[in-house]
Amino acid sequence: MGGIGTIGIPGLILILLIALLIFGPKKLPQIGSAFGETLSAFKKSTNQIMDDVNLKNDENDEQHGEAKKDESSSDETKEPETTKNE
Repeated sequence: MGGIGTIGIPGLILILLIALLIFGPKKLPQIGSAFGETLSAFKKSTNQIMDDVNLKNDENDEQHGEAKKDESSSDETKEPETTKNE
């Protein structure tokens, strides 16, 4: 069974005709405008959330990078372990 991505042009035309019959020609532009504004606000919010998540990930990567750098510098200062041959 197909999802909403498989509506196609005939399906969209049918949806618009049904909306025209339900709301009438005077209300349809207002509804379309409101829908567009809502979609725009939703996209803006989604982009802000994604930016916040990416910023947090970048901060975490930087912190892990510094921790690894500290570990590698402390490893370099350690004396090499020697093993005795028996």
